[in-house]
Amino acid sequence: MAVKGDQPVLFLVPGDPQQRTGGYRYVAQLVKALNAGGQPARVQGLEGQFPIADSVAESAMDSALSACEDGATVVLDGLAMGGLPAVVGKHAARLRLIALVHHPLADETGLGEQDRAFLHESETRALAAVNHVLTTSRHTAQRLEHFQVPAGAIRVIEPGADTVATSRRTVRTVPQSGELQILCVASLSPRKAQHQLVEALAGLQHLSWHCTFVGSTERDPDYSQQLVSQIQDLGLSRRISMVGELGDAALADHYHAADLFVLPSLYEGYGMVIDEALSAGLPIITSDGGALAATGDRPGIAQYPAGSVKELSDCLDSCLTDRQWLQGMTSAAQHSGESVRRWSDAAADFIGAMAAMEDTANLNDTRDHSQFDQQWLVLREPADHKARNTTLLERLIGWLQKSGGNDQNPAEEPLQIADLGAGAGSNGVYLSERLSQPQHWTLLDQDSGLLAKASARLRPKVAGVEVLECTLEAGNLCQLVPHQADLITASALIDLTSANWLDALADAAKARRAGVFIVLSYAGEFQLSPEHPDDDLLRSLVNDHQHGDKGSGAAMGPEATGYLKQQLETRGFDVAVEPSPWVLGHTEQQLQAALMAGWCEAALEQRPAERARIEQWHADRLRDADRGLLTITVAHHDLFGWPVHA
Repeated sequence: MAVKGDQPVLFLVPGDPQQRTGGYRYVAQLVKALNAGGQPARVQGLEGQFPIADSVAESAMDSALSACEDGATVVLDGLAMGGLPAVVGKHAARLRLIALVHHPLADETGLGEQDRAFLHESETRALAAVNHVLTTSRHTAQRLEHFQVPAGAIRVIEPGADTVATSRRTVRTVPQSGELQILCVASLSPRKAQHQLVEALAGLQHLSWHCTFVGSTERDPDYSQQLVSQIQDLGLSRRISMVGELGDAALADHYHAADLFVLPSLYEGYGMVIDEALSAGLPIITSDGGALAATGDRPGIAQYPAGSVKELSDCLDSCLTDRQWLQGMTSAAQHSGESVRRWSDAAADFIGAMAAMEDTANLNDTRDHSQFDQQWLVLREPADHKARNTTLLERLIGWLQKSGGNDQNPAEEPLQIADLGAGAGSNGVYLSERLSQPQHWTLLDQDSGLLAKASARLRPKVAGVEVLECTLEAGNLCQLVPHQADLITASALIDLTSANWLDALADAAKARRAGVFIVLSYAGEFQLSPEHPDDDLLRSLVNDHQHGDKGSGAAMGPEATGYLKQQLETRGFDVAVEPSPWVLGHTEQQLQAALMAGWCEAALEQRPAERARIEQWHADRLRDADRGLLTITVAHHDLFGWPVHA
């Protein structure tokens, strides 16, 4: 079974696709196997800096995706897409985007805490934007639960091993005397921990061995130089060779000549070289870092705790001094090597995963289209956080600290916060990081998938999280909001609701004497610069559309904030309203494009006869955005209401 329409599958990777790290070799071998099996596939490299992407990388990714035909299948290497959630979100509705995650970017060794936090948040948003997710190991699939990816959305495709050494497989015999050849294949980097192998070997100089490091010295030249200095300082220059990156034929020579394979890596998303070494019949010493705990749990492999130089040294000592034992490991490794996967197996798994994903997508076409689009939520979140009114936020924080909660919740208990229409958790993530008190959040939304994402994002930040899948209606709102709530909050919601719905919200707040914090409600005005003759037409049609029925009756649209303010005040609340405008410039081109597409869709619903003018306006504005000339300002209101205590 071929991928939809027999179109070539495009794999996008950062930089030169010919690099020979495990991740690049995985893609290259999978593409080769797909083509051999009749499914066209190709690899394209992207210029720029990754994974913390620069402007060159952003432009390269956007250009590559823009060049794809509608419906094309594109596999995005995690190293390329993890730092570009907005670009991914821009194209997700038009293309079949699949993330290929070797291991989460934030798991990389040596990151500063600021970079680690940025990559975790960015990759979480990027994974939410793609259509499907592939991983190279079950370990990585489990790790992605921390990035709000539901287990059912992930397919695991483990690598093959019939790459460099299988054609020379013979029955291996360990020499009973003389020098043993140790081989380590991995790019030289702190995560691969070659320095720990050097340190372990330094204590075994009385034994007969020679070690060869195969791997690029250019990916981290500073570390490579430190390794050279370490080897020289320990007097091991004649005992350890560094041969750089090798092609398949030269690498096969080293596998064939070796007696023992060692991988001291601190963390692996799979550890493809383990399979390759087993395929060559080599006994192996490896750590249990990351997926290696499973990859290395096979006969012929000795494992030690990742990072423990002493344990590594003890394993090496056993292999080097007891050659009978090493021969037993070798025989076991050769037996294990007979059952390693082939790349044709991986290609078949890929085609099967695509078919399963297609079936799931067809089923999902019956979903409730009133539910918010996940890509839109991902795309707008940074602009939302930037726009929020900090003056009103400070007033909320002061009120919560002073009041300590409502009458039913003593100050020493966690704040009880109800988030209406919680979506993917943007509101909760923003507020929870800025409120100093312990918090318990109740998330209410009709979309179970979004609730799962919101809950996973919020749980590490607060004392407790409860989710309630429900349709929030005027008739049930007062019952659904927890009775002990100190604060009722929502983001980008009330302009979609009716007057009756807002009455029910005000009643619920009064019954609980809870604060009300409603942010980013559309205020009925947007401006574009430079101006266009039909800006007024679009604005008028969009505002008319705002008053349509969005599921709770005729929507209040831009009048929602003023109406809620009035209703709260009549129920004994003080209310403050402040502006929270989006100001979208050339760095938010993806959000600009998505926003204008939504406006045009709404405008066409209101006045189909004006299609030509609306489409021309859209084309003109997209051209302005692509040139980086467009600025869009969208007016929003933030509202905070608090009960006046007697």
